[in-house]
Amino acid sequence: MGPKNFMVEQDARRALLRDWLTRELHVRPQRIEPASSDASFRRYFRAFCGERTYIVMDAPPGREDVRPYLRVTKMLEPLGIHVPHVYEADVPRGLLLLEDLGGTPYLTRLAVPEAADTLYADALEALARMQLLGGEAAGELAPYDRAALRREMDLMPEWFMQRHLGLTPSSAERALLEAAFEWLIEAALAQPQVFVHRDYHSRNLMVTAAGNPGVLDFQDALRGPLGYDLVSLLKDCYIAWPRERVLAWVSGYRSMLAERGGPVGEDAAQFLRWFDLIGVQRHLKVLGIFARLWHRDGKSGYLADLPLTLHYVQATCRDYPDLAPLGELLERRIAPELPRANARAAAEAGA
Repeated sequence: MGPKNFMVEQDARRALLRDWLTRELHVRPQRIEPASSDASFRRYFRAFCGERTYIVMDAPPGREDVRPYLRVTKMLEPLGIHVPHVYEADVPRGLLLLEDLGGTPYLTRLAVPEAADTLYADALEALARMQLLGGEAAGELAPYDRAALRREMDLMPEWFMQRHLGLTPSSAERALLEAAFEWLIEAALAQPQVFVHRDYHSRNLMVTAAGNPGVLDFQDALRGPLGYDLVSLLKDCYIAWPRERVLAWVSGYRSMLAERGGPVGEDAAQFLRWFDLIGVQRHLKVLGIFARLWHRDGKSGYLADLPLTLHYVQATCRDYPDLAPLGELLERRIAPELPRANARAAAEAGA
């Protein structure tokens, strides 16, 4: 589908959305404005209706499916997680009328570093509820299994190395990546398996006056490693904190889980290992996804986040001897190419 046809489709969807609100739901907004978009074909609009606002999700059928979103909403709401309440749903047409959680993501408020401890305390409390109270819900989710973990990491050599950096791995480098990926998979599968949001970070957590944080973008939840959402939050691809501060938050979270009878590992070192190693898996995946968003989908906004994401992988490789070969490959062959690749992409995006 060309850009012109895609725009026509989007305009038709917006007209459908307005018609659904006014004719079928009898919600008569004074105006409808774009609220946000994400890394998928979903779009979100804010409908202004007198003193009240709503969010309308537009998920075009054939490109998106709202059923996983509705299913996970029903899992999280009873746990006391502040997800957007669903007021109305038209599943065949991919339209949802949702509670408006406001327009302030954590990332915006974290620009003031003094706010971090309070915001993260709330986010860690919500995460603990998901992990400790969400056992039954997790049992209904698909597992974050070997195939899923591997499929995600394979995005890194395909989209980040080859498409973005222009590097073709040698046979020795492929073997090195293969060994590293398999080692990381085994480490992930050895962790306690819990409810995993999969994108629990500062752009998907909203600052709310009551029930902070509001939690978004949870429709891809799986049953997987304990450390996954914790590292998504504290080694966020959009904002970085000093290692000492991250370690303090990790330690505090482990203490919270221990007090409530949750899984915390044999000792603090094992818990930190869970956190760090699943972070490598996640960040390798994200390198591939951010590159794919540009090269396949034409979304250049995530390229600026590649250096921090790569830094996280390199830093962890330096801390764990089993990952030293991967770290050496990143240092020698991959990191030097990233500034040039990003400059090329920026020039193309601006053309």
